[in-house]
Amino acid sequence: MIHELSDCKSKNIGKDSNVWQFCVIFPNAIIGDNCNICANVLIENDVIIGNNVTIKSGVQIWDGVTIEDNVFVGPNVTFTNDLFPRSKNPNWYLSKTTIKKGASIGANSTILAGITIGENAMIGAGSVVTKNVPDGEVWIGNPAKFLRKI
Repeated sequence: MIHELSDCKSKNIGKDSNVWQFCVIFPNAIIGDNCNICANVLIENDVIIGNNVTIKSGVQIWDGVTIEDNVFVGPNVTFTNDLFPRSKNPNWYLSKTTIKKGASIGANSTILAGITIGENAMIGAGSVVTKNVPDGEVWIGNPAKFLRKI
């Protein structure tokens, strides 16, 4: 289901996925099966989203982000793709970010460019992730730091 009030240009939306109102999805974005893309989400072209992914309202997913299967992305999570952003920068470099299978990212977290969040890892609400998070760990804070194993 793609809500009539969304602007979904991609034809690469999997079976049983829902895209709710006021979403903007660019033409080359790939979204897997059985995903739930809540209201007010923006997904750029060079984005891959796996199966069974939930993306809550207010999330921006910029070019270079890959989200694997069974990931939860909480409301107002912000991804970045440039470590040194400047307007109209001709030397801009796209940093790739990967969220591995089964990871969860809490509300209002910020994920810096070039980060990998490991399988089944959990990021606490409001965290700012500045480095890679290993599989099966909980990280919290600003900057995010290891709390415990799951």
